[in-house]
Amino acid sequence: MANEVGKTAQSGWEIGVSRTLPYPGGRVWEFVTGEGLEIWLGPGVELPRERGAGYETESGTTGEVRSFHEGTRVRLTWRPKDWDHDSTLQITVVDQGKRSTLKIHQEWLADAAERAEQRAYWKQVVERIEAALAER
Repeated sequence: MANEVGKTAQSGWEIGVSRTLPYPGGRVWEFVTGEGLEIWLGPGVELPRERGAGYETESGTTGEVRSFHEGTRVRLTWRPKDWDHDSTLQITVVDQGKRSTLKIHQEWLADAAERAEQRAYWKQVVERIEAALAER
């Protein structure tokens, strides 16, 4: 059987999307964990910083913070209201001086179709974050 793209033995179906942005890491981090939070996490929620803290967005997405490393990475579970399973989502900002790379990784997706859907979704999220940063 051929290897299926995006499926791993360790974390099931997964995707990764990244974009190098012309802004310092601190600026990108502050945006994605503050004003830009609703772009990727959803409306009506503040991002908890404590491991084990739960959240729920206005649209019904729920989850729990797994780890939070100020300035670089947050890892949490992410479950939209119409899903029957949790996925794990990680947002990472890699500072490169005047530039930085925003990385979004999601694992434990249900199947190839959900992987394709989420890949398209996260690509759009990264584009929206980039556009919002450009307006500031």
